[in-house]
Amino acid sequence: MIDLSQAQWRKATRSGQNNGGCVEIAANLPGVAAVRDSVHPDRGAHVVDRSVFAAFLEDVKAGRYDI
Repeated sequence: MIDLSQAQWRKATRSGQNNGGCVEIAANLPGVAAVRDSVHPDRGAHVVDRSVFAAFLEDVKAGRYDI
């Protein structure tokens, strides 16, 4: 289990612009990125390897997802 007590959360740049979603990202943790719903932060976070998250962001920028 990853300790998120030192996570520095920031709202995603495009969060809430089109679909009302509010996503926060913590990228200050060693080797991982954590993503959570800012409306319900008590529901936990998805934690993934930083390289996997970077690949996901590249796919988003390339338009591979309907979001």
